[in-house]
Amino acid sequence: MNGVVVSLVLATATPGGGFPVFGDAYVAALNAQDARLQIRTQNTKGSTENVPLLEAGKVDLGLVAGELASEALARPGTQLRIVAAMYSSPGMFVVRADSPVKSIQDLKGKPVVLGTQGSGITVLGRTVLQALEVPVQEITLEKAADGPPMLMDGRAAALWGAGVGWPAFATLAKQGGRFLGPSPEEIERILARQPALKAVTLPANSYAGQDKALNSVGSWSFVFARPGLPEEQGYMLAKALHQAEPALAAKLEQARETTAANTVAAAPRPDLIHPGVQKYFREAGLVR
Repeated sequence: MNGVVVSLVLATATPGGGFPVFGDAYVAALNAQDARLQIRTQNTKGSTENVPLLEAGKVDLGLVAGELASEALARPGTQLRIVAAMYSSPGMFVVRADSPVKSIQDLKGKPVVLGTQGSGITVLGRTVLQALEVPVQEITLEKAADGPPMLMDGRAAALWGAGVGWPAFATLAKQGGRFLGPSPEEIERILARQPALKAVTLPANSYAGQDKALNSVGSWSFVFARPGLPEEQGYMLAKALHQAEPALAAKLEQARETTAANTVAAAPRPDLIHPGVQKYFREAGLVR
């Protein structure tokens, strides 16, 4: 691979969501770390489109959220492989500061923005509501950026999102938005019904006005590689990311979790990590 340029395409999601923001930072960090890498991003409908694009070999890399990532990796004989763990995604609702809504139960029957049609975060929100038996009027979007105006002008009672750096959350928090997560008892109910999810926490001060940590449920999102991505390319990606971890974390707060150590810890099984990534991890002493 000496001197050979490696051109790769990374599938992200619709503009205005968290995946394009992460994808741009990830690509910039890796391209800057290794001049042989020329990765470019491609906007898609999100996780539900990225998985089939990867399986068909139409993109080289793809960002896949939480539950959809777990489902894809659990399929018998899947050839998708993990290149990196992105970040954990504690799911939350946000409501207007003057909203009478005080709990998730208060959302029964109300219009709620769950996210874009192809997003894994949308699937997570639907899963949480179903586990808690809270029926709502679901609003799904073509573009993630359409969500905040719907909350502010009263077309929606709440908006769902997840994790640190979620663009809609950042926008609404600056306008006095108030965050709403499941209670401890609700977290237990959700996890009992959905054991693939995990208890995760949104750190304090992740958003304007959010001075306390918020407990919720969620899962890890991943960078996946298409079937057959050459071992040497996976190795290059893992090495570049490991070396670029400080720069990426400084560029994007949610990318502080995007580390080689978290990739090892978050993978459901070691063999689901790309062979080239495993090779680098062994050389770096991260795995045996």
